[in-house]
Amino acid sequence: MECTVRWQGSSGMAFVAETGSGHLVAMDGAPDGGGRNLAPRPMEMLLVGAGGCTAYDVVLILKKGRHPVTDCTVRLTAERAEANPRVFTRIHFHFCVHGHRLSPEAVERAIALSSEKYCSASIMLGKTAQISHDFELIESGTLLQSGD
Repeated sequence: MECTVRWQGSSGMAFVAETGSGHLVAMDGAPDGGGRNLAPRPMEMLLVGAGGCTAYDVVLILKKGRHPVTDCTVRLTAERAEANPRVFTRIHFHFCVHGHRLSPEAVERAIALSSEKYCSASIMLGKTAQISHDFELIESGTLLQSGD
Protein backbone atom coordinates (compact mmCIF):
# COMPACT_ATOMS: atom_id res chain seq x y z
CA MET A 1 0.00 0.00 0.00
CA GLU A 2 1.26 3.47 -0.77
CA CYS A 3 0.21 7.06 -1.26
CA THR A 4 1.71 10.42 -2.16
CA VAL A 5 0.82 13.57 -0.24
CA ARG A 6 1.58 16.91 -1.88
CA TRP A 7 1.44 20.36 -0.30
CA GLN A 8 -0.67 22.73 -2.39
CA GLY A 9 1.56 25.78 -2.04
CA SER A 10 2.77 28.54 0.21
CA SER A 11 -0.60 30.27 0.57
CA GLY A 12 -1.95 27.80 3.13
CA MET A 13 -1.77 24.35 4.64
CA ALA A 14 -3.77 22.34 2.10
CA PHE A 15 -2.53 18.96 0.89
CA VAL A 16 -3.77 16.51 -1.72
CA ALA A 17 -3.07 12.82 -1.35
CA GLU A 18 -3.12 10.35 -4.21
CA THR A 19 -3.71 6.81 -3.02
CA GLY A 20 -2.10 3.74 -4.50
CA SER A 21 -5.47 2.88 -6.03
CA GLY A 22 -5.51 6.22 -7.85
CA HIS A 23 -7.96 8.21 -5.73
CA LEU A 24 -7.46 11.79 -4.60
CA VAL A 25 -8.13 13.02 -1.06
CA ALA A 26 -7.86 16.66 0.03
CA MET A 27 -6.80 17.70 3.53
CA ASP A 28 -6.43 21.14 5.10
CA GLY A 29 -5.57 22.71 8.41
CA ALA A 30 -7.48 24.96 10.75
CA PRO A 31 -7.20 28.72 10.16
CA ASP A 32 -5.30 29.15 13.42
CA GLY A 33 -2.63 26.83 11.99
CA GLY A 34 -2.38 28.52 8.60
CA GLY A 35 -5.06 26.49 6.86
CA ARG A 36 -8.20 27.67 5.12
CA ASN A 37 -10.55 24.99 6.48
CA LEU A 38 -11.35 23.71 2.98
CA ALA A 39 -11.07 19.97 3.69
CA PRO A 40 -10.85 17.50 6.58
CA ARG A 41 -7.87 17.60 8.93
CA PRO A 42 -5.42 14.69 8.70
CA MET A 43 -6.47 13.41 12.15
CA GLU A 44 -10.11 13.48 11.03
CA MET A 45 -9.06 11.28 8.12
CA LEU A 46 -7.66 8.73 10.60
CA LEU A 47 -11.02 8.68 12.36
CA VAL A 48 -12.85 8.39 9.03
CA GLY A 49 -10.62 5.46 8.06
CA ALA A 50 -11.37 3.63 11.30
CA GLY A 51 -15.11 4.21 10.85
CA GLY A 52 -15.05 2.99 7.26
CA CYS A 53 -12.96 -0.05 8.14
CA THR A 54 -15.22 -1.22 10.96
CA ALA A 55 -18.50 -0.45 9.15
CA TYR A 56 -17.24 -2.48 6.18
CA ASP A 57 -16.43 -5.39 8.49
CA VAL A 58 -19.76 -5.30 10.33
CA VAL A 59 -21.81 -5.28 7.11
CA LEU A 60 -19.66 -8.01 5.53
CA ILE A 61 -19.87 -10.24 8.62
CA LEU A 62 -23.64 -9.83 8.82
CA LYS A 63 -24.10 -10.47 5.10
CA LYS A 64 -21.85 -13.55 5.16
CA GLY A 65 -23.94 -14.86 8.05
CA ARG A 66 -27.04 -14.30 5.91
CA HIS A 67 -28.42 -11.75 8.34
CA PRO A 68 -30.78 -9.33 6.54
CA VAL A 69 -28.87 -6.06 7.15
CA THR A 70 -30.23 -3.13 5.13
CA ASP A 71 -28.22 -0.16 6.46
CA CYS A 72 -25.30 0.54 8.75
CA THR A 73 -23.84 3.80 10.00
CA VAL A 74 -21.22 4.35 12.66
CA ARG A 75 -20.66 7.65 14.46
CA LEU A 76 -17.26 8.06 16.05
CA THR A 77 -16.46 10.52 18.80
CA ALA A 78 -12.88 10.94 19.91
CA GLU A 79 -10.77 12.73 22.49
CA ARG A 80 -7.14 13.66 21.99
CA ALA A 81 -4.24 14.22 24.36
CA GLU A 82 -3.72 17.83 25.44
CA ALA A 83 0.05 17.77 24.81
CA ASN A 84 2.02 16.75 21.73
CA PRO A 85 1.87 14.26 20.27
CA ARG A 86 -1.91 14.80 20.38
CA VAL A 87 -2.82 11.15 19.91
CA PHE A 88 -6.35 9.88 20.28
CA THR A 89 -6.92 8.86 23.91
CA ARG A 90 -10.58 7.76 23.67
CA ILE A 91 -12.70 6.73 20.71
CA HIS A 92 -16.33 5.68 20.94
CA PHE A 93 -18.00 3.87 18.02
CA HIS A 94 -21.80 4.13 17.95
CA PHE A 95 -23.34 1.81 15.34
CA CYS A 96 -26.83 2.17 13.95
CA VAL A 97 -27.73 -1.07 12.16
CA HIS A 98 -30.97 -1.55 10.24
CA GLY A 99 -32.36 -4.86 9.17
CA HIS A 100 -35.28 -7.23 9.13
CA ARG A 101 -35.37 -9.42 12.25
CA LEU A 102 -31.68 -8.91 12.97
CA SER A 103 -30.74 -10.36 16.31
CA PRO A 104 -28.88 -8.12 18.76
CA GLU A 105 -26.50 -11.04 19.34
CA ALA A 106 -25.56 -11.18 15.65
CA VAL A 107 -24.87 -7.44 15.54
CA GLU A 108 -22.92 -7.55 18.81
CA ARG A 109 -20.85 -10.47 17.47
CA ALA A 110 -20.13 -8.67 14.19
CA ILE A 111 -18.96 -5.56 16.07
CA ALA A 112 -16.80 -7.68 18.39
CA LEU A 113 -15.19 -9.56 15.49
CA SER A 114 -14.43 -6.29 13.74
CA SER A 115 -12.97 -4.63 16.83
CA GLU A 116 -10.99 -7.64 18.05
CA LYS A 117 -9.87 -9.36 14.84
CA TYR A 118 -10.52 -7.67 11.50
CA CYS A 119 -10.47 -3.86 11.65
CA SER A 120 -6.78 -3.01 11.34
CA ALA A 121 -7.45 0.72 11.71
CA SER A 122 -9.34 0.58 15.00
CA ILE A 123 -7.05 -2.11 16.41
CA MET A 124 -4.05 0.11 15.61
CA LEU A 125 -5.72 3.18 17.15
CA GLY A 126 -6.51 1.05 20.19
CA LYS A 127 -2.78 1.02 20.98
CA THR A 128 -3.09 4.63 22.24
CA ALA A 129 -6.85 5.11 22.71
CA GLN A 130 -9.44 3.53 24.95
CA ILE A 131 -11.98 2.11 22.49
CA SER A 132 -15.67 1.59 23.30
CA HIS A 133 -18.67 0.51 21.23
CA ASP A 134 -22.42 0.48 21.42
CA PHE A 135 -25.18 0.02 18.90
CA GLU A 136 -28.77 0.65 17.98
CA LEU A 137 -30.68 -2.01 16.14
CA ILE A 138 -33.53 -0.65 14.06
CA GLU A 139 -36.33 -2.92 12.91
CA SER A 140 -39.37 -1.41 11.20
CA GLY A 141 -39.22 1.75 13.30
CA THR A 142 -38.54 -0.06 16.59
CA LEU A 143 -35.41 0.91 18.47
CA LEU A 144 -33.46 -1.60 20.57
CA GLN A 145 -30.26 -0.45 22.31
CA SER A 146 -27.20 -2.20 23.66
CA GLY A 147 -23.73 -1.12 24.72
CA ASP A 148 -20.58 -1.84 26.62
